[in-house]
Amino acid sequence: MKPTDKRATIDARFPEAGVIDRAAEIIKQGGVVVFPTRGLYGLAADTLNSAAVERIFDLKGRDSSKPILVLIHHIRQLADLALWIDPLTRHLMDVFWPGRITFLLQAVEGLAEGLVSGQGKIGVRLAGHPVASALAKAAGGPITGTSANLSGQGGCFDIGKLDSKVVTAVDQILDAGPLLGGPGSTIIDATGKTPVIVRQGAICAAVIEKQWKAFTKPGRIAADL
Repeated sequence: MKPTDKRATIDARFPEAGVIDRAAEIIKQGGVVVFPTRGLYGLAADTLNSAAVERIFDLKGRDSSKPILVLIHHIRQLADLALWIDPLTRHLMDVFWPGRITFLLQAVEGLAEGLVSGQGKIGVRLAGHPVASALAKAAGGPITGTSANLSGQGGCFDIGKLDSKVVTAVDQILDAGPLLGGPGSTIIDATGKTPVIVRQGAICAAVIEKQWKAFTKPGRIAADL
């Protein structure tokens, strides 16, 4: 298939159902789709398909010891990915999701190796971009959300600047036009007794800490904190 045949334009705010459904079908069949997020273009594959996840690593030339994050379209999907979520973490999810924060959670057993770290952690974010959210929903389960670039290179804000190797390797490209870029998501490790900010990104630590204090102030019940 020629690179031009792989590209489908899509409305960033109101993604067309037909375009989304065709891309979702490719994902269900083990394919890889380039799609827009709030800041960068990403690579979507079925997280329940180990071979599809492995394709992502091969495509990017990514170190297998570096897990890729997972995007969900609804918070109830966390039950299929994480063993438990403490009350404070759930509060932060309710406040800041969709988008903006990626949570590291203790993964359930049986997930694809490329999604889980050596410590058994999985990175999850509720998709914030309308196209990303619609694609995850239509695919019928969580999708990968790693950036559409070769490992070690910068992320792509414009489809026209995708690396030719990426273009050749993927099965479809959803072009929503130039993206805004900006900082990546803040990463919070929620696998311990208390959540820990391990990377500050779109949401600064001060804003998050304000929510922590509001949740744990006297008079509130916060189990396991």
